[in-house]
Amino acid sequence: MAIQYQLNGTVSGLYLGLQAGMHITTPLAQVRATFAGFDGDLHAGLPRKSDGRTSIYRRGTLIRNERQVTIVSNVELALIAAEMGITEIRPEWIGTNLLIDGIPNLTRLPPRARLFFASGAALLVTGENKPCTVAGKAIEQQVGQPGLADKFPKAALHRRGLTAAVERPGMIRVGDEVTAEVYEQIPYTV
Repeated sequence: MAIQYQLNGTVSGLYLGLQAGMHITTPLAQVRATFAGFDGDLHAGLPRKSDGRTSIYRRGTLIRNERQVTIVSNVELALIAAEMGITEIRPEWIGTNLLIDGIPNLTRLPPRARLFFASGAALLVTGENKPCTVAGKAIEQQVGQPGLADKFPKAALHRRGLTAAVERPGMIRVGDEVTAEVYEQIPYTV
């Protein structure tokens, strides 16, 4: 597998979802990445229950958890906020676990790209995190401006960030360098 791109960025924020039913995450200086996800996060676990994103299964079916970690970029959050007509969107408002700066077009990293951290921890990108009105409602509550929930999905399309699974455990700290490796992509054709 040949590396097509190797990109360097910085961990600018780490967050855990600690309260069930809340879309808000709590900032931390470091997290322990385990095979189940970020230790202590509500979305950690090897299996998860299927939901609206996995409609091929009956809702609630246990499936592999490929959504252990959600990743966003400050640049993309600023673009979303501008399109929505607000001054900012904070990562913790939309359930973020990891904020990365310095990697251009973060949301466009393809599945199977890997993110490597100083401790040796590694995340495997599983896909683009599709925007939804649940995150939009969280933004609407934080900003106090009715109507934002419905604007978020369009403004955040292809900018909402990524989902990933922990491929190699280790500590991740704010300020750490992160290296993204994107492997040669061969377009699928029939």
